[in-house]
Amino acid sequence: MTKQDEKLRAGIIGYGYLGFHHTRIYSNLEDVELVGVVDISEERREKAKKEFQVPVFSSIEEILKEKIDLVSVVTPTSTHADVVIPLLEAGVHVLVEKPISATVEEGKKMVEVAQKSNRILQVGHVERFNGAVRALFNLISHSRFIECHRLSPFPGRGTDVSVVHDLMIHDIDIILTLTRSSVVSMDAVGVSVFSDSEDIANVRLRFQSGCVANLTASRVSMDRMRKIRIFSDREYVSTDYSSQSLLVYRKKEGDIPPNSNPMEFIEITPIQISNEEPLLAEIKSFISAVRNGTPPEVSGEEGLRALELSCQIVEQIRSYK
Repeated sequence: MTKQDEKLRAGIIGYGYLGFHHTRIYSNLEDVELVGVVDISEERREKAKKEFQVPVFSSIEEILKEKIDLVSVVTPTSTHADVVIPLLEAGVHVLVEKPISATVEEGKKMVEVAQKSNRILQVGHVERFNGAVRALFNLISHSRFIECHRLSPFPGRGTDVSVVHDLMIHDIDIILTLTRSSVVSMDAVGVSVFSDSEDIANVRLRFQSGCVANLTASRVSMDRMRKIRIFSDREYVSTDYSSQSLLVYRKKEGDIPPNSNPMEFIEITPIQISNEEPLLAEIKSFISAVRNGTPPEVSGEEGLRALELSCQIVEQIRSYK
């Protein structure tokens, strides 16, 4: 068996809601051996052992003795730097859930250590792996106006950070990837409802390219919505993250006859997309990058860029309080 064919040895750090799903996926991958799950809680360790029959550990030091190649870090954002940096320094490739870290300074340190250690640091911006978003990247070349809505009921988790870092950062990452342009101005507002930080936020961003983006995120909505609408010079594209659907609206060729309804000359085209589970696609992408020594689809640098803009938005929101 060649090195390319050998199973990679993986670990999970953190067994909460997302840790469960990372464990579920790793357990079913044929080219990976799940060495074990780490959690500081004995109750959660026992839960992992019962649900997936995997070895469990109470510390990172314990699982490092098992000679692991890669890990998913699924712990609270405030712990990311303290967990990820020792793993990278120990020679382990890391997929860390978004946001990359609690502060920009910590994120920069994580990126620096990954570069110095020559190890992959991938950030879990899972919406990048949504089939509708992947199709969207192939469709749009020049965005003029972007509108995002990401609304949900209060989750009871992830509320240790602002809704900007918890939810809106997904759309920030996607918009930065779409525009490939720097922000020249912003206008942001946010409100705390149940948390110590913002539960509802809105920001209007203007990019150097001329594109304008309007983003709204809420974790106190009665209904769920995860949509992005993009207007370019040639088309209007509507993407629903939840249903992984994408519709393209274009004006038909030719002149519109007098006294006719212009809306009848709009052509609506549904785009066929992959319905693969986004988290599965994300983890498979991470494993492929580790195995082949290729850059990750969402690098530490990109995760840091999204965090930097998120922090600027939160800073402006709080400057008005």
